[in-house]
Formats: sequence, C-alpha cells, structure tokens
Amino acid sequence: MSELKTQFEEAVQLVQTAEGDFKPSNDLKLEMYSLFKQATEGDVKGKRPGMLNMVGRAKYDAWAKLKGTSKEDAMKKYIAKIESLKSQLT
Repeated sequence: MSELKTQFEEAVQLVQTAEGDFKPSNDLKLEMYSLFKQATEGDVKGKRPGMLNMVGRAKYDAWAKLKGTSKEDAMKKYIAKIESLKSQLT
C-alpha cells in the first residue's frame, strides 16, 4: 500500500499547488473533499450539521455517501479523478 499512499500524497500535493484558471464546480469540490476525507479518516463521524450550516451539511452528506468504501478504494478514486483533471491543474 505504500506505493498507493505515495501516489495519493502526490495527487493531494498537485491539488494544493494548482495554479492557473482552473475553477472547479461545487460538485467537483465536494467529490474531491469526500474522497480525501474517506481516504484519510474512513467513514464519516459525528452529527450531521444543522440546516443553517449549508456548506457543512453538503460536505457531511458527500462524505456520508462513501460510507463503507475502503481507504484504499477512496485513494484510488481520488488519484484517478486527479489524473483525469491533470491537464487543467497545471
């Protein structure tokens, strides 16, 4: 798994240092957030944020959809998504 973890960390680094005019949609941001959280922390924990916290609630819901997905599978999906977006990130 160490090779997978290295690839995952490289993909995360690419996202964090992305430059240019790339403007991801909110749906893409939520997808990447949820995959990152699932890969690093596992299944969602805690209470679902209230109705007035729309951003927190959207993040929680996106992450909760991945419940039961292994950390390794989440890493693979995150890497695959970044690979498909790579030309836009650099």
